[in-house]
Amino acid sequence: MILRKLSWALLVATGSWSTAADAQSNDSVEHYAEEGQSALAAGRYADAEKAFEKLRQLEPTMAEVHANLGLIYFQERKFEQAVPTLRQALKLKPALTKTDNLLAMSLSELGRYQEAVPGLDKCLHHSTDTEIKRMCGLELQRAYTGLKKDDKAVEVAMQLNRLFPDDPEILYQTGKIYGNFAFLTMEKLAQVAPTSVWKHLAAAEAHESQGSYDQAIPEYHEVLKLEPQRPGIHYRIGRSLLGRYWQRHSSEDLTAAEKEFEQELQIDSANANSAYELGELRRKANRFDEAQQYFERALQHYPDFPEAQLGLAAVLQAKKLNDQALIHAQRAVAIDPENEVGWYRLAQIQKALGNSAEQEKALAEYRRLHDRSSQQRGLEPVFSPREVTKQEVEPAAQ
Repeated sequence: MILRKLSWALLVATGSWSTAADAQSNDSVEHYAEEGQSALAAGRYADAEKAFEKLRQLEPTMAEVHANLGLIYFQERKFEQAVPTLRQALKLKPALTKTDNLLAMSLSELGRYQEAVPGLDKCLHHSTDTEIKRMCGLELQRAYTGLKKDDKAVEVAMQLNRLFPDDPEILYQTGKIYGNFAFLTMEKLAQVAPTSVWKHLAAAEAHESQGSYDQAIPEYHEVLKLEPQRPGIHYRIGRSLLGRYWQRHSSEDLTAAEKEFEQELQIDSANANSAYELGELRRKANRFDEAQQYFERALQHYPDFPEAQLGLAAVLQAKKLNDQALIHAQRAVAIDPENEVGWYRLAQIQKALGNSAEQEKALAEYRRLHDRSSQQRGLEPVFSPREVTKQEVEPAAQ
């Protein structure tokens, strides 16, 4: 169901009721017209429906009466009644553009997508009314999905995101469209190439992103059976083993992860992620000289690697080389100013250097980002595994 809050005045095509009443000397027409419009404006749709149904009996050839009544049926979700009523309004006056849009949306709500698509597409691309354009776009997404035209649904989703980049409902609905399209694409991959590297790689990454490491690791090994020297696979196995370690706290997984990262560097010496992970493992084991070498190796190949900059800053700080640590912490927050850990670590280093004013500035930024991130926890990537172990504020320090 598409959420909606229509402004009735934007859709309804009003007639000149008093003129009609004078022409026909019909007090009833004027009475029901005023009563119906007042109820419609107030959102009292049941009362408005009664008044406009009376008007339809009295003025069966007035298109505006049918248009208003169709709008009322739409708002009441009586789409079966809305469709013929709106069609009658358009038959009497084809120029009622907004009524045409409302008809297309009603057809979509009834699941009559084939009939709805032309009107919805025309509405999305030509309507000058922002709210109607938005609603037509959402209904068009729904219609294309119902017709199994998923590529078309994605096109509409992309257009809606451009038109309404901060609309929560648009973001939710288009997110579902993208997710469904990704699923269908992977499903097709499994059908056309069930034993390929790509199928095993897709399955492995999907399992890893969901935390199903026992399923991800065998799929990555299937990739290596087909392509033993394929870059990146030992790294992903290592990341999966680390994930499993945090689930089970088995030292065997930690040891195995290190070996995988080392194997990755043998295949691809420029793999900065593997060098970083080895550096982080050494840092946490207080093997600071080795950790420094790995972090520096990662930065040699990827200078703008904020996590590696922070890891190296932490190592240098532990070695009491605060002047050098400051350079890397400042570089990290310059690359990624939204990283709260970077600001906290920068504050620690400024404190060690006796720079109280700079420490307070960094702490203030840390607190701002920390408060914001606390409200956004759980918003992790849905379809891709996390790339690297994130730097954290040490529990004791926090």
